[in-house]
Amino acid sequence: MLCIAGCNALGFKFKTTHEVRVLLLALAAGLPGVAVSIILLLTHGYPGRVQWTVGLLVVGLWLGFAFATRERVSNPLRTLANLLEAIREGDYSIRARVDNPDEPMGEVMQQINAMAATLRTQRLGALEATALLRKVMEEIDVAVFAFDPQQTLRLVNRAGERLLAQPAERLLARDATSLDLGEYVIGPEERTVQKSFPGGVGRWGISRSQFREGGVPHYLLVVTDLTRPLRQEELKAWQRLVRVLGHELNNSLTPIKSIAQSLEQLVKSNPRPDDWEEDTARGLNVIASRSEALSRFMSSYARLAKLPPPKFVPIELNSLLRRVAALETRLPVFFEEVSPITIQGDTDQLEQVLINLIRNAVDAALETDGRVFVRHERNSTAVDIIVRDEGPGLSNTANLFVPFFTTKRGGSGIGLVLSRQIAEAHNGSVTLRNAVDGPGCEAILNLPLQ
Repeated sequence: MLCIAGCNALGFKFKTTHEVRVLLLALAAGLPGVAVSIILLLTHGYPGRVQWTVGLLVVGLWLGFAFATRERVSNPLRTLANLLEAIREGDYSIRARVDNPDEPMGEVMQQINAMAATLRTQRLGALEATALLRKVMEEIDVAVFAFDPQQTLRLVNRAGERLLAQPAERLLARDATSLDLGEYVIGPEERTVQKSFPGGVGRWGISRSQFREGGVPHYLLVVTDLTRPLRQEELKAWQRLVRVLGHELNNSLTPIKSIAQSLEQLVKSNPRPDDWEEDTARGLNVIASRSEALSRFMSSYARLAKLPPPKFVPIELNSLLRRVAALETRLPVFFEEVSPITIQGDTDQLEQVLINLIRNAVDAALETDGRVFVRHERNSTAVDIIVRDEGPGLSNTANLFVPFFTTKRGGSGIGLVLSRQIAEAHNGSVTLRNAVDGPGCEAILNLPLQ
């Protein structure tokens, strides 16, 4: 070490490694004993042959033990380096031999072996999960495309190949514009379009999301064929429409047909009964009544199907609720006014919703001589308008929002359906539930603050 320091002082660069430092330390540790031995041999008058023999033996042992010490320290470190290099390259099958697990180096080797086993298990799990993901992507009937930040296609599944009518080998490394997908990598994250792809024509749902690979953001484009689901839903809608219309028409036309046949027989009878004019008048009144009911039904259905989009204006809730509550004359409606809240909405449509909810609450409260309360509660993103009655409550909530279903005599069955439709057009909702702290029901109109 003194030699190295002297060389550095004279301007010579001497690069020391860990092995050299260990060797120099071993030599330095034995140097005092070797020096004392040489001095004793030279000063006690031993013959020259003895001096040379013993001197060479001492120096040889000194150097041998020093180099052995270096190898003893360096060899385990080389083994550790080889193990870590194998782990870095992904080879987790190599294991270190542990001679004595109780010594420090043995503990290090054990930890290296345990780490390699853990990484091997994790890699196998990741490979299996990746294989499963690829298998699922290949089997699903949804086209999936992955683009890098330069909009270059990096991944496509089998459905994507069918959609673009080309194999993956011809699609990969092409840009989104050349694949006619460039407009969907930017802009809205979700959209529904009518488009003609090489593999099919129809209505498509396109959604875009982001993921990171190697710290770089990528785009995942999912294209779903909506033609078949839309046709199925359209068929179900027509079936429901025919079922509802058929039910209502039968309810009206059956008694009309029966009464018309009775009136025909009455008119053709000879001689006619004394009260035939009264019977005819009653029959015609029934026919007129059923015809009027059928006309009201058709008007209600047209109203439900032709709801216009809302026109948003600022609305102060206290004044709106106070005005709607005053419209009910059959029963006092108790309005709990709180601090002013302004929302955006269509005044006429929201008034219609509140009129429907308050009217239903009053109908229920009259059955039990109860009361009706209206209040609103605000949170960070929305406001709940709660209409509470002290009626008998809800016995069955399954058909509350089914069009034209009603349990009230003379009801049309569209009030709640229309209310929910208006609320959803305002990005809100309408829910009904039995009160938890007493009798009656709560109708909750949830509306966003913005």
